[in-house]
Amino acid sequence: MGFGIREGRRQAKENLSGTDEGDCARCGGNAGPSSLPEYLQCSKCGYEWKDPSASSSSSGPRDSISRDTDKLNEFKNEMSSGQGLARVLGVDDGLDSEQKASLGRLQDKWISGMHGQYNAAEEERKPLMIAFDENDNLLETQVGAIHLSDNVFDGGEEIRIEYPALGTEFYIINDDDALGWKRGRSLEETARNIASIINRISNLVHASAEGTSVNIELRDINHDPESLVIYVDDPGGRNMTVERLGVILDPDDVQVYEDYHKIVQITLADGIITPSEDQLLWAMRQNLGISDEDHVRIVIDLFGESAVKECPGCGVNSPLYIEHSAWWCEGCQQWV
Repeated sequence: MGFGIREGRRQAKENLSGTDEGDCARCGGNAGPSSLPEYLQCSKCGYEWKDPSASSSSSGPRDSISRDTDKLNEFKNEMSSGQGLARVLGVDDGLDSEQKASLGRLQDKWISGMHGQYNAAEEERKPLMIAFDENDNLLETQVGAIHLSDNVFDGGEEIRIEYPALGTEFYIINDDDALGWKRGRSLEETARNIASIINRISNLVHASAEGTSVNIELRDINHDPESLVIYVDDPGGRNMTVERLGVILDPDDVQVYEDYHKIVQITLADGIITPSEDQLLWAMRQNLGISDEDHVRIVIDLFGESAVKECPGCGVNSPLYIEHSAWWCEGCQQWV
């Protein structure tokens, strides 16, 4: 036992003794690149030291507390120079005149009295849409949400994001596909996974997970929030539901005629029935026993004869023919 201790001490001494054979002053190992600029790192023991051949003036200052102070002063100088809050925060594109005026008022508050502040370290992302009321309060930009109620999926669950004339985006549960969303260890993790997949692919919306829900915002401020369609196809058990304007759009939860009337108001607020909306309303009619003729009468009562239906084949808005209680696509030569 004593020999083992002495042998261990001898090896430790040899490992820590300096040597002239290599570059490292600690163990004699060879020098390699370091993650720090102008430094070298021993490939054997990991020791780092200043590169004697590096020029101290060849690169900028290293990140430090003083560097953070310099960046803060740089931000203040940019604001004082008149570049504007929108440009400094990188959100000046796509703002209308009212949003620019409101952001300008906020800029005056932030510079003169620091009544508000932007903390980039705590913000998850820069806002995609900026909307303020007349008192400069930030308005809600969420246009819908997907709520998860159970983390046991039967397979085949599908989420659709749809906008008239811009097409439909499909998000399907699929563990074997990099573009498919996956069930997490918890509902919260599943919601985060769904939001991540939508953000990676979608050209229409931005998604953010909040607890067991996935909140949806439009990416383009010029798009009409009432035209956006969020549809969940959930065969088997109902694990996901969609919320629009505070109303849960669940075909299985529609109990009375008035419920269907309310859903038609929400889904046809823009006067266009998209393919996913058509499927949602059809499922509700099956549960309530509402005929296609009654459906058309409800549409006419709410929106007149001008309501159109987007053809699933060619994407063209097809007019309503009241005498046939249906919509006809001239290009595809079929009822839609």
